[in-house]
Amino acid sequence: MGQKKQQSTADPIPEPKKRRRVGFTAVDAGVEANDCIKIFLVSSKEEVGTSNGYCISPVDLNSFFGEDGKIYGYQGLKITVWISIISFHAYADISFDGTCDGGKGITDLKPALQSIFGETLVETKDDLLQTFSTESHFLSSVVSNGEKLQYKAFRDDINHNCSPEETTSNVEVVRMVVGNSAAGHLYSRLVPLVLLLVDGSNPIDVTDPSWELYLLIQKNRDQPTTQNLLLGFTAVYRFYHYPDSSRLRLSQILVLPPYQHRGYGGYLVEVLSNIAISEDVYDLTVEEPLDYFQHVRTCVDMKHLLAFNPVQEAIKSAVLQLKRGKLSKKTHTPRFMPPPDVVDNVRKSLKINKKQFLQCWEILVYLGLDPVDKYMEDYLTIISNRVKADILGKDSEIAGKQVIQVPSIHDEEVSFVMFRSRNGAATGVQMDKDQTKTQEEQLQQLVDERIKEIKLIAEKVSQQRV
Repeated sequence: MGQKKQQSTADPIPEPKKRRRVGFTAVDAGVEANDCIKIFLVSSKEEVGTSNGYCISPVDLNSFFGEDGKIYGYQGLKITVWISIISFHAYADISFDGTCDGGKGITDLKPALQSIFGETLVETKDDLLQTFSTESHFLSSVVSNGEKLQYKAFRDDINHNCSPEETTSNVEVVRMVVGNSAAGHLYSRLVPLVLLLVDGSNPIDVTDPSWELYLLIQKNRDQPTTQNLLLGFTAVYRFYHYPDSSRLRLSQILVLPPYQHRGYGGYLVEVLSNIAISEDVYDLTVEEPLDYFQHVRTCVDMKHLLAFNPVQEAIKSAVLQLKRGKLSKKTHTPRFMPPPDVVDNVRKSLKINKKQFLQCWEILVYLGLDPVDKYMEDYLTIISNRVKADILGKDSEIAGKQVIQVPSIHDEEVSFVMFRSRNGAATGVQMDKDQTKTQEEQLQQLVDERIKEIKLIAEKVSQQRV
């Protein structure tokens, strides 16, 4: 028999199995529109394509890009927009390193940009450059048929090439009815600036003749190379008021960013106030004023009130009553409201509505205190009681409205319940010490903010009177 072949004493080592590697693409976190878009206002060809223009800070670009305000699918995305302040056309330069769908698609940028800039957005840089010559007199042509209301000389901080003797510029306000095709065309080009710079604002109806535009224009100095400039504007709606009057409501106001903090906004409000008085409208109101605008508006109204004799007589009487003594020690402190006939007289003569006049009244009382430090404790009591009444109701001292904070997974600052008891009866709902302390702290913060604003306006008004 043949012998079986002897096996090798060392078995070969099997090769390890190779593991298959599975790659996962990182989820695209996106980029916020506010972080990758820059917008410049430019006044010449040379500024287009550079960062030499005025870079603006929009209210919120994210709101134009989906629910989360983000742009997806781009690496190294940069969007630069130049807006001409001559014709108000815009051009957007878009650059990026690459695109990749990271699970949320690739954002189509063109529709989003058009939702902001509309028909003012041109296709190419050359198209924008051409507008500086083809539409150099666009603004002059539009306002030529407008109603010129008022001139004023301002110190010229706009044109830096002026000689020393040309330190002032002529500024005028022109009124145009929006139903007019030229005015509507101009406003349509201003819509992107409204969307970008006026918080919470929507475009007005350019077909409604009840809308009026008040344009703040810097006139040229008869130099062929200098165009008229639009420094700012306001949109005002004229309501019918029975039986034969009207009411003016200021809806939008904007001073272009390069020209802000130079007094132009206050000048526009002053012109509107003068128009309301001269045309004997019922009153002039403001639609949801922001804090800064409210400050400007109050300074303008204070100027008129300080020169109005019926108000000054009422202020003397109120200040005399306050000086009589230690209101902070009394159980019930009077609110020091102006007499009803004075409120009505101010509305009729100065066109300042009651709500605005009451804001000014507190400042007028403050200005009447001399020396102010001696009577500040009583004055603080008056302001504190007024703030408390505005928030909790006039009967807040005897179980009127009450605010109770409640647990919430949302914003704690807005998680509360407000209720009113009947006839001052006990409600069965009690605030613990922490809730009471929190409420008192919040009310005190409001009082402190109001006092700070009163002092600021009083100081500014006093300087103007000197």
